[in-house]
Amino acid sequence: MGGVTRLDDLPLRDHLRGMTPYGAPQVALPVALNVNENTHPVPEEVAGDILDAVAMALRDVNRYPDREFAALREGFAEYLGYGLTREQIWAANGSNEVLQHILQAFGGPDRTAFGFAPTYSMYPLLTRATGASWVAGTRAADFSVDAGSAAAQVAEAQPDVVFLCAPNNPTGTPMTLEVIEAVYDATEGIVVVDEAYQEFAPRDSGSALALLPGRERLVVSRTMSKAFAFAGARVGYLAADAAVVDALRLVRLPYHLSSLTQAAANAALRHAPTMLGMVDEIVAQRDRISATLAAIGYKPYESWTNFVLFGGLHDAAATWQGLYDKGVLIRDVGIPQHLRVTAGTEPETTAFLEALASLDSAS
Repeated sequence: MGGVTRLDDLPLRDHLRGMTPYGAPQVALPVALNVNENTHPVPEEVAGDILDAVAMALRDVNRYPDREFAALREGFAEYLGYGLTREQIWAANGSNEVLQHILQAFGGPDRTAFGFAPTYSMYPLLTRATGASWVAGTRAADFSVDAGSAAAQVAEAQPDVVFLCAPNNPTGTPMTLEVIEAVYDATEGIVVVDEAYQEFAPRDSGSALALLPGRERLVVSRTMSKAFAFAGARVGYLAADAAVVDALRLVRLPYHLSSLTQAAANAALRHAPTMLGMVDEIVAQRDRISATLAAIGYKPYESWTNFVLFGGLHDAAATWQGLYDKGVLIRDVGIPQHLRVTAGTEPETTAFLEALASLDSAS
């Protein structure tokens, strides 16, 4: 008897066949700017408080955590503002699990989810993994979406769940509140506004959180991974009508947020101003990258995030490899003649720009 040696030999669900898992490279290069992490370390004084909080939680780790993570939800409601209460907040192990909960509750077999491509690569993966079908809409040449086109596309597709990445990953493109309102009015489904990068947008840009009152099918998701430099802790959350939160309880695993995760996240939230102090520096490096890329002949796209998508590459794969060989890791997001780079610290940004310039001078 031989063992199973191939994925295709297994009795896999049919709609999972041919799929590939999320696959951003994890390589120990000196400068890693490929997955939009906040490359600034957690400040020492905050790290100390987080360690103390986790140490306290360890004393009771033999007991199950607070299943409703009440203190954490209270903290998120206070952080977000807009008059939100903890009953309107949900959280999970990263915003990907938050989105998975939404799809488990409102998607699934014989249902569809929709997004404007190119957009976050996990949307179709999560959609198909939970049994629903993915429908891709289109963007303009500059990757923007206007209200009229957005509403028309959604009205035609009639999806059960709509994902609006605002600002968009992997392009950095802003999305106006007008577009979000138009999409909401064009569908009877759940509309998820993914604001993973909202803290990097201009302060006066407005958040979809302002649209929540009176819109019981609107969901606004956030993450601590980016602005809070908390990617390794895996904490994402959302704000929505309390009834939506009740629906997510039906599909979550019991005690899905560990007591250690809750303790760490609560401690980080208590230091929100300090944790967010890195944002202005990251935005400065993002804008520096954009200005320098434009000056040397590339085409950077407007970005309200912590990364820059740039085009004008004759051979994106060769440029990616050339940077890799110089110890700089950025991301090929599958858009021809384009690459994406995260805005890191000032030295990391300098290393990227100098490596790119050296490739140009050598060609």
